[in-house]
Amino acid sequence: MDGVSPKFVLPETFDGVKMEITGQLGMIWELVKAPVIVPLLQLAVYICLLMSLMLLCERVYMGIVIVLVKLFWKKPDKRYKFEPIHDDEELGSSNFPVVLVQIPMFNEREVYKLSIGAASGLSWPSDRLVIQVLDDSTDPTVKQMVEMECQRWASKGINITYQIRENRVGYKAGALKEGLKRSYVKHCEYVVIFDADFQPEPDFLRRSIPFLVHNPNIALVQARWRFVNSDECLLTRMQEMSLDYHFTVEQEVGSSTHAFFGFNGTAGIWRIAAINEAGGWKDRTTVEDMDLAVRASLRGWKFLYLGDLQVKSELPSTFRAFRFQQHRWSCGPANLFRKMVMEIIRNKKVRFWKKVYVIYSFFFVRKVIAHWVTFCFYCVVLPLTILVPEVKVPIWGSVYIPSIITVLNSVGTPRSIHLLFYWILFENVMSLHRTKATLIGLFEAGRANEWVVTAKLGSGQSAKGNTKGLKRFPRIFKLPDRLNTLELGFAAFLFVCGCYDYVHGKNNYFIYLFLQTMSFFISGLGWIGTYIPS
Repeated sequence: MDGVSPKFVLPETFDGVKMEITGQLGMIWELVKAPVIVPLLQLAVYICLLMSLMLLCERVYMGIVIVLVKLFWKKPDKRYKFEPIHDDEELGSSNFPVVLVQIPMFNEREVYKLSIGAASGLSWPSDRLVIQVLDDSTDPTVKQMVEMECQRWASKGINITYQIRENRVGYKAGALKEGLKRSYVKHCEYVVIFDADFQPEPDFLRRSIPFLVHNPNIALVQARWRFVNSDECLLTRMQEMSLDYHFTVEQEVGSSTHAFFGFNGTAGIWRIAAINEAGGWKDRTTVEDMDLAVRASLRGWKFLYLGDLQVKSELPSTFRAFRFQQHRWSCGPANLFRKMVMEIIRNKKVRFWKKVYVIYSFFFVRKVIAHWVTFCFYCVVLPLTILVPEVKVPIWGSVYIPSIITVLNSVGTPRSIHLLFYWILFENVMSLHRTKATLIGLFEAGRANEWVVTAKLGSGQSAKGNTKGLKRFPRIFKLPDRLNTLELGFAAFLFVCGCYDYVHGKNNYFIYLFLQTMSFFISGLGWIGTYIPS
């Protein structure tokens, strides 16, 4: 024993303990797997398959309806009365209704000139147009710049007012509500809302207001967004694909079938009487626009979407800004669903099938199920079935259904069809945040009312509205300012599942899992906004 050093004995001891612990863990796993893990995971698979079928039926329904709309439905100017408003030599401009334009802002240093300039250039009699710049900025320099810009246009004869508040109570809803309290607003019949980065064409009002003037049952006319920086990077291209489907299919179908859709918060014209009848702006959720739209619809008002009326706007070009935006867009609808579902059910003014559409299709499937099934099925349950081979996922659920849904989602942006595979991986990453946000909204947790204004960089547009054509070049080796640990954690989980499937699996899921791992890893490092699409 004297010739044996202790340093050779300790590793053997540790190896024995290690083997013993490993054996015990393996025994516990085998004892728990059959009676607990397998049934629970199998139940999760059945639930995910059910949600997939719900989403598939929704997408197929939307696809059939949009084809019928394009082939057989009448154009908006044929379905509704539309007569252009012309100048009258005898009446002057009195035959034009008085229109209020509201531009809410918050520290919009890069884009404030764009929206103010575009609103001031609207083709409408100057004595029948009132522009409100609702500035909630906390940066004194920005406030001074915005006020000076308003004064510059006022000196040119534009009826523009600069309005500030002592606090940001209610955020955007509070600012819009405060703007409607001004005494001169009582002379206005309609209000147009533009976010700071939106730039309407001069004929915007002439193409939209007549629908409201000649159809007293219409409360809202919504225009489509056109993105000036969609080619800036891969992140903006992915957003364009998602939003184009929203406008091309969801908004069009809702407008054509039930005269209802969610107000997008900007680039829309409201009848002020409808806003007042619905109870005005409320700040109980982060989607004050959708809140007002649902309440107005429950009172019998109709909405009209004009797909050919487009307004230039900017997409978030940084992953951080996009994450905050998606949290608000996912958490807010879920929270509003929680608050309004019983009110919708008890409503007596709208027909039964419209209630079904609003509750099931508009809220439950699109705002909840779509996020949950994407994340839970493809990022959690499917990878776990690799570790538990006793649980099987039918190929129609793991391959065929998602393929059909993906193809149906791609109809909005044909030019990006070559990016479809990247878009799938990107949407799976974002489903993590959207699922988290919907749960926060449904249970009204801590961040349910968090409002972070989406940062705008003024990219893709000059002050005159001309395309700059700027693109961001790759910065692959730049260290991230902040690691996104949630994405990196899921990257590690999917990588382990992929390696296990490569060694022991039979379904070749490892190909998808390794690609999805890369997507989560890139997002975790914040590099997703630095790639340029080919």
